[in-house]
Amino acid sequence: MSDAERFSLNRFVPAIAAMAVVIVASNVLVQYPVHGTLGGIDLADLLTWGAFTYPAAFLVTDLTNRRFGPTAARKVVLVGFALALALSVWLATPRIAIASGSAFLMAHLLDIAVFDRLRRFAWWLAPAVSSVIASALDTALFFGLAFSAAAAPLLGFDDAFATEVAPFLGVFALEAPRWLSWAAGDMTVKLLVAAALLLPYRLLLAWLVPAGRSAGRA
Repeated sequence: MSDAERFSLNRFVPAIAAMAVVIVASNVLVQYPVHGTLGGIDLADLLTWGAFTYPAAFLVTDLTNRRFGPTAARKVVLVGFALALALSVWLATPRIAIASGSAFLMAHLLDIAVFDRLRRFAWWLAPAVSSVIASALDTALFFGLAFSAAAAPLLGFDDAFATEVAPFLGVFALEAPRWLSWAAGDMTVKLLVAAALLLPYRLLLAWLVPAGRSAGRA
């Protein structure tokens, strides 16, 4: 039976709904900074609560990929991309919308491709490696397109505060544009959350893919 045949509508809706919840929650929580300090670093200058929820989108993609294959996972990603783009257009500037949509689509398609290459190895390898690589691309694309001065001629409005040089992460002697500090903070959280999500991935995998079923795909 093909991926398309197995991925029936009654199973497609929960995956789409899960992706929608993650995207909506992330778009809401991105408006709220994380207040606190860590090693002298003011977290409110680097992170929002959305950074903690967004990596769950990769969990949805990976579980769909593991259970139904890459074709089904791409369908979920395309719907998620449309939703992410619509929310970004509504909630943010056109430049942020383009950066957000581009980063989401490219990162998740890369996640699917890497995951599919590694799916036959240890259960944790595919989600761990694909999430790390895809998260790096997501971070680089989003922050580079949204805030870097290099992208301003192509995408318009240049955020002077984001491109202003300041101590890296607010504490180091090395100075860099503020958006690089934001990107570093965001990537750090994504890596930590990706590691934490391996446990729910394993638990949900046992429920979604019963022992002995679809051994070649699982």
